[in-house]
Amino acid sequence: LVFHFFFQECPSGVVNEETFKEIYSQFFPQGDSTTYAHFLFNAFDTDHNGSVSFEDFVMGLSILLRGTVQEKLNWAFNLYDINKDGYITKEEMLDIMKAIYDMMGKCTYPVLKEDAPRQHVETFFQKMDKNKDGVVTIDEFIESCQKDENIMRSMQLFENVI
Repeated sequence: LVFHFFFQECPSGVVNEETFKEIYSQFFPQGDSTTYAHFLFNAFDTDHNGSVSFEDFVMGLSILLRGTVQEKLNWAFNLYDINKDGYITKEEMLDIMKAIYDMMGKCTYPVLKEDAPRQHVETFFQKMDKNKDGVVTIDEFIESCQKDENIMRSMQLFENVI
């Protein structure tokens, strides 16, 4: 289905960010997927040239669907590390969480509280930020995820969001 949309919208095999957002919005009509699609586009656009080729897209999907745990966690870390400086900050994580909540829409059940994204981020940092320096490194992220059964199960949910 995703491949059909990709080729229907971009027969050239290359998609820019605006088209990517349009494609993605069709999968989440109940919410606003614009911001999450922006973050996702940047994760797929590995050479940061402003476009995602079909090859880039397939490589990213391949990691998420068939990659090792380490590869999936590296990919997820790259998504959350919005400015690509090698650290996940609370602000970055909050931006991602807000984008996911916006994408899922207001019709979730049970209805989510206004501060749900911030609470999610606080829980994330309590688990991940081992040295309590206010940022999560790739090593902290991978180590914490591999030790937590709930997080490992949630990696499967991540595939559904893609």
